[in-house]
Amino acid sequence: MTDTAGKGRSIGRKSVQVSLKPQELMTDRPSLAKAWTAQVITLFPDAFPGLLGESLTGRALKDGIWQLQTTDLRRFGVGKHRNVDDTPSGGGAGMVLRADVVANAIGDARRKARGRMPLLYLSPRGVPFTQKMAQDLSTQDGVTLLCGRFEGVDQRVLDHYEIMEVSMGDYVLTGGELPAMTLIDACVRLLPGVLGNAESAVEESHSNGLLEHPHYTRPALWEGHDIPQVLTSGDHGKVAAWRREMSEQITRQRRPDLWAKKSSTDPQ
Repeated sequence: MTDTAGKGRSIGRKSVQVSLKPQELMTDRPSLAKAWTAQVITLFPDAFPGLLGESLTGRALKDGIWQLQTTDLRRFGVGKHRNVDDTPSGGGAGMVLRADVVANAIGDARRKARGRMPLLYLSPRGVPFTQKMAQDLSTQDGVTLLCGRFEGVDQRVLDHYEIMEVSMGDYVLTGGELPAMTLIDACVRLLPGVLGNAESAVEESHSNGLLEHPHYTRPALWEGHDIPQVLTSGDHGKVAAWRREMSEQITRQRRPDLWAKKSSTDPQ
């Protein structure tokens, strides 16, 4: 999942005021040479950063750990009304995003790309997005995401640019913007300095092929329910063994597909 774009001039990392509102985080900001970059090609650029501008991802955006660049697909529309779509060849319902319009938007975005930034199209027919994919993408220089609408994108532009299609699940949404935010969130939280405790990303669901164990905290007794005694025993070895056992049990029960895959790859 690698792709190469021209490298831009390094200008270093800039400081940004913490008081900025989410949309302002993307306004009049110079390109940060060392920041992980998420490029989003969309008909709805004002939808970003959305929730990505809040909490840990928002703080990381303010701190310049990552940056967000949106490309407005409508800007490349054809004619007085800047049309971006047309009826499907061969007939049928809905509209299809035009190859020439999408290609011009991709070209504009990729001219700003640098280093290794895979080009992905959010699509329900794509390969399933996984934690492993998020880990791989977080080690790149960034990613360029194409958000579809209507019936999708003219196949020719996908073939021409050899765009990888990625799916967030076996369901259909009205567009690729929400999946794009999901993918970006999954990648950004893995960047160094984003999570307060680096071990959080190591122990969570899917990172080791298993679902995560249950969590507990204060109060020790709630509505007649106690915290499992092993977690308050102070024996770290027993705690680790209990958590592993619970992860395996939950994975077997809820995701037999994951359990079968894990069992087949673990050394006997």
